[in-house]
Amino acid sequence: MSLSAELGSISTRLSKSLAEIQPAEPVTHVLDPTMYARRSHEAYLELAHCEIDALWLGMNPGPWGMAQTGVPFGEVTHVRDFLAIEEPVDRPSNEHPKRPVMGFACPRSEVSGRRLWGWVANRFGTSDAFLKRFFVWNWCPLVFLEEGGRNRTPDKLDVASRRLLESVCDAALREVVDALRPKGVIGVGGFARKRAAIALAEYDLPIHQILHPSPASPAANRGWAPQIEKQLEDIGLHVGQAAGKQMIDK
Repeated sequence: MSLSAELGSISTRLSKSLAEIQPAEPVTHVLDPTMYARRSHEAYLELAHCEIDALWLGMNPGPWGMAQTGVPFGEVTHVRDFLAIEEPVDRPSNEHPKRPVMGFACPRSEVSGRRLWGWVANRFGTSDAFLKRFFVWNWCPLVFLEEGGRNRTPDKLDVASRRLLESVCDAALREVVDALRPKGVIGVGGFARKRAAIALAEYDLPIHQILHPSPASPAANRGWAPQIEKQLEDIGLHVGQAAGKQMIDK
């Protein structure tokens, strides 16, 4: 089995294991972009390499990023223009009326994804140069939305839903690590680092953390790119001089 097929199998089994999850209120809608945006999700998985320097681990999709494209931190412009992925995206049956899924026609831009993939484009120049050393994966593939359209993160779900996510998503993370064989894991934010440390406790892998690029983070809004570059340097992951276009949103 090829690496992309193995990752695709992990992704499919993860989605099936979470298909019946029904979080308590205030969550009213649960979306799985790895299924309705399957074609672009699989196109992203085809870019993966094994024996990489580090796996970058996010938490779960945002409504204007991966929820539209099926790609972690998948801000539309960067997925299309930098990763060269643009596939048809289906409409989910349980679509939230205030958070429509328009796929690559979505006019909104997710700040977190614009910052992350914009930094990658600026620093590495090409997606292949980055993906030969790193890969980005989300711990949870699901989007949780409240009635008013607000995004609810996994750590704020009811206890029963959190326990199911922790069991299933931790197991899938171990499978991804077994497939990619990274030299380390980088949690994008504290939640992701915590889940990696728990899920991979028996693995001989360093677990690190970088600042999450969310605009909800005051620290990230004070120049996310230079801060995470220093953090990467501090953990020994040297990224070199900028090689690409100025696509970054600081």
